[in-house]
Amino acid sequence: MTATVGPGTARGALDAIRRHLSPQLALVYGMNGSGAIESSGRGTRLKLSDGRGALDFGSYAVTLLGQRHPAVVAAVRAELDAMPVSTRVLGNGTTAHFAAALAAYVDPERLTKVWLGLNGSDAVEAALKLARLATGRTRVIAVEGAYHGKSLGALAATWNARYRHSLEPLLGGVTHIAAHPSAIPGAFATGEVAAVLVEPVQGEGGVRPLDAGFLHALASAAHEHGAFVIVDEIQTGLRRCGPPLVSTDIGLRPDAVLLGKALGGGVCPVSAVVATERFYAPLAADPFVHTTTFSGHPLGAAAGTAALVAVEALAGRGQHLAALLTTGLAHLARRHPQLIADVRGRGLLWGIEFAHPAVAGDVLLELGRHGLLVSPCLGQPEVLRLLPPLVATDEEVEEALAVLDAVCAAVPDEFRHLAPAPP
Repeated sequence: MTATVGPGTARGALDAIRRHLSPQLALVYGMNGSGAIESSGRGTRLKLSDGRGALDFGSYAVTLLGQRHPAVVAAVRAELDAMPVSTRVLGNGTTAHFAAALAAYVDPERLTKVWLGLNGSDAVEAALKLARLATGRTRVIAVEGAYHGKSLGALAATWNARYRHSLEPLLGGVTHIAAHPSAIPGAFATGEVAAVLVEPVQGEGGVRPLDAGFLHALASAAHEHGAFVIVDEIQTGLRRCGPPLVSTDIGLRPDAVLLGKALGGGVCPVSAVVATERFYAPLAADPFVHTTTFSGHPLGAAAGTAALVAVEALAGRGQHLAALLTTGLAHLARRHPQLIADVRGRGLLWGIEFAHPAVAGDVLLELGRHGLLVSPCLGQPEVLRLLPPLVATDEEVEEALAVLDAVCAAVPDEFRHLAPAPP
């Protein structure tokens, strides 16, 4: 049965989503867009199918460079005219150049080996496999509240029971510990550990920056016990939180860093594992021990190389925007103490924790209707994420803060008396 309205229209697209993807997705998209769908984007701005515009401070951290960054688009167009898909039996210069650029960006002295994927779960899966192969061990330590993806291996390291319970048993041997130094000794006392896997700032878990002391203690214990340290910077890296990497900024010496989301410049799906020679040894010995058809595809490699340059060119801008957000969000929390339980974050990754998930849901819908797009947190539904791009102007940050303020001020009374969100 075919749709009665073409998929090029909002009604047709939502009908096709309902029929062929998910009725719930169609409902959510229809509510978020007030019946409209996204049409085009440039920089911080989106155009909707009904002619309205929206400020994109969400996109789940992918659009760190905004929509269609000119340098990234130009690099992808040039590669499209040259060779968009690799033969996979010959070397490709664009892919090789990207791998070299990544190693130079992350740590040219220690982390010199690169595996390329398409999304964060790809990188997590590759890293877990390499850690187990390189050590001959199977246990992995992750942190309560963590989010590392939903494929079966990555899901074992993800904390949220909502995505785990109906699929268990998952990959065996993953232990989640509290983000406190007192939890570390016991985690290593019951068997040999292959690796610890940790986000320096938990994104989906509610935008929770982990204490640097805890991270150092965890990394130190891992290395003392012969385990690897894998840092998931898929959301936090590439200056999303200020420095190129949060982990190296606080002095950690990881054995592998995972990158994704913004790595493709908001144009192509790209992820990476950047690792030491010891961590990468199983792939060096047998490059076919873990492969994917589109690993290192030239379009993504071209986008990634251009994105690294563009991100560094905007580093100063990011620091300035972060300062504006720090001040503005603190002021927002003071103005709405009954609604906002906490504001926390770093750089251009911020979470606003509301008093109840229902309040966050109401605010999310109203922000969209007022032309501001943000991202909810899957693991903490009472938290909304604010993820502005490096290309945002001062005026756009002020616009976003003003919309947040107006929407919070208009929250209906029935939401203002809900019980606080459970811990």
